[in-house]
Amino acid sequence: MEKCEVCGNEYDKAFFVEAAGARHTFDSFECAIQKMAPVCEHCGCKVVGHGVEVGDKFFCCAHCARMATKADVRDRAA
Repeated sequence: MEKCEVCGNEYDKAFFVEAAGARHTFDSFECAIQKMAPVCEHCGCKVVGHGVEVGDKFFCCAHCARMATKADVRDRAA
């Protein structure tokens, strides 16, 4: 059994995520999100969806990007 690197739970259905040359072990998507999801620069929530990038900053949505940068940012969804 593998051990989740976030909560320490040993689980027979653990999974691995490889990113930026590192391999991570998790027992749930919740733990994977806690460890790996970026954080919105404006509201501080974990960005689970597509997010918005302005320069080198990452936001959960166009609204937060506009509030933080005053840039004319729109979501891609039509």
